[in-house]
Amino acid sequence: MIRDIILKLEVDKSRDSVCDYAISIAEAFDAHIAGVAFADGSSIPGFLMPDFPSHVLAGIVEEQERAAREAVTRFEAAAKRSLLSGEPRLVTESELGPARAFLVMARRFDLSVVMQSNYDQGANNDILIEATLFDSGRPLIVVPYIQKDGLKLDRILCCWDGSRAATRAINDALPLLQKSQTVELFIVGNEKTADEREIRGAEIGSHLARHGIKVEVETVPAADLDVADAILSHVSDCSASMIVMGGYGHSRLREFVLGGATRGILSTMTVPVFMSH
Repeated sequence: MIRDIILKLEVDKSRDSVCDYAISIAEAFDAHIAGVAFADGSSIPGFLMPDFPSHVLAGIVEEQERAAREAVTRFEAAAKRSLLSGEPRLVTESELGPARAFLVMARRFDLSVVMQSNYDQGANNDILIEATLFDSGRPLIVVPYIQKDGLKLDRILCCWDGSRAATRAINDALPLLQKSQTVELFIVGNEKTADEREIRGAEIGSHLARHGIKVEVETVPAADLDVADAILSHVSDCSASMIVMGGYGHSRLREFVLGGATRGILSTMTVPVFMSH
């Protein structure tokens, strides 16, 4: 059950749809929700620091804090309108930086919600998303910046290849799957899904059935097809309202880097993506 949600607030008011989406999840589960805004000066590039007069830097930090406080105020008002248990948090000083600070906080919640990056608006959440996904030990929903609606559970598309990450994601998503009208297992047939049982989705389908979830299975037998493109194309074809998938990556000097399929989905997503690792 989802009882505790943490949301990374956006200071740009035009990106408040992530707040609306997170609150709609809290409403669906009657959950507590914490909204966290960062104004610790960490977004100022380090290489610019020596060239900025102290009064200019102070002005930038002051403006960041003002915008963050306004984001917290908007969150408090939205939570109050929905009669939710809301917990505003403003981080103005952090030795960890936003990404590390957020993932540490996320370990004490059932679910994290973060908005997709939008480089055209100068909004980059990639480092925070990657850190939370790989190191919080908790599931994460990434909301596309084009999202207008709240939580919809008409059809959830579960990406399945029999891997550990996919298994973890589907298990973590059970509260959402149990509320969904339709759940579909989507399998891209390639070397990862060579096991005939996994291609059919029979084993995981039986497991979900024991949780009261009936699934449809769709397989695309295309070994050379780009996995991210295949998923997003099918999302469009079947009008899915959410993707559930494992977060894939590889370790580089003990730091995770997003794998190709994960990065492809997060850069071109059109519906919210529930991820676990």
